[in-house]
Amino acid sequence: MKAAVLFEAKSPLEIAEVVVSRPGPREVLIRTAAAGVCRSDLHFVDGAFPHPVPTVPGHEAAGVIEAVGSDVAHLKPGDQVITFFTVFCGSCEMCVTGRPSLCIDPSTRRPGDAEPRLRLADGRGLAPFLNLSAFAEMMLVHENACVAIDKAMPLDRAALLGCAVITGAGAVFNDSRVRPGESVAVIGAGGIGLAAINAAKIAGAGAILAIDPMPEKRELALKLGATQALDPGAETIVKDVLKLTDGGVHYAIEAVGRPNTAELAWNILRRGGTATILGMIAPGNSVSLPGPTFLTGRKIQGSLLGSTRFPIDMPRLVRMYLDGLLDLDTMVAERIRLGDVNDALEKLRQGHSVRSVIEFA
Repeated sequence: MKAAVLFEAKSPLEIAEVVVSRPGPREVLIRTAAAGVCRSDLHFVDGAFPHPVPTVPGHEAAGVIEAVGSDVAHLKPGDQVITFFTVFCGSCEMCVTGRPSLCIDPSTRRPGDAEPRLRLADGRGLAPFLNLSAFAEMMLVHENACVAIDKAMPLDRAALLGCAVITGAGAVFNDSRVRPGESVAVIGAGGIGLAAINAAKIAGAGAILAIDPMPEKRELALKLGATQALDPGAETIVKDVLKLTDGGVHYAIEAVGRPNTAELAWNILRRGGTATILGMIAPGNSVSLPGPTFLTGRKIQGSLLGSTRFPIDMPRLVRMYLDGLLDLDTMVAERIRLGDVNDALEKLRQGHSVRSVIEFA
């Protein structure tokens, strides 16, 4: 099969022939239908976050199950599935306390002495990328790295649920638990931020502020439910938000991954408000918060994939799309082929693209 391979950080991906192993116990083989090109992929490709190479990036995908290994309980060939990169074991402390996105139990990985799930044509093993390696015509994953969905769901839009949407929507529904009439500010109107804005609208938020430097992204944010769109480059951005929201927002959601935007999320909160940091702040960076501001009862929290409970939340999001509540169509900037993946990554570097979706024949 063909896959986009990263041989070295800070270099373009190369389309290469890759061999996929047969599914082992509790593994499923998925024919990839679509994969979103996410900024998180870019962080690893550009070396901001180190990762073993060679590897096949990609972690936001949907497809159809081709084959299953032994002991697979809930999936069968022909099922349409969405994948997610934080595969869960189902029995550790994180899983049984309702936090499967934080599971790191090693039982979901292949043993060290087993053949790799993917290898190059010359026999070299490929390091697994976030348990998925989705920029490939096939994915071989643990059964708890995907969930079956309604076959009425278009797979090019279903792919977005695997990272951007469950992260942004989960930050609203699970981490913040926004109630009708409350105010929300979303910093960064990329895929994750737009999903958070759309979810805030679904949750019945009153004021929904989108904060992004790109005019075209601010326009998309307004289309997806933002009540106002602001440029973070304005010198008075904090004062502007405090004035617009009568003292600050109830919830600020940061979807960029920089110290200054995390600090902005804190500074625009009202007393007792909560900031949720979704962006990947690179190693070596720190966030600085003024000590006296903790006396205002504000809270700051991190989140991975919006604290999603995958088997429960993902089918519900599919239903929201099918019912016309969740707008995924607006988030897709373009549909491309696998060979165009480097162009899509470059658009992410420039900050203009929302989501490029790779479609596989």
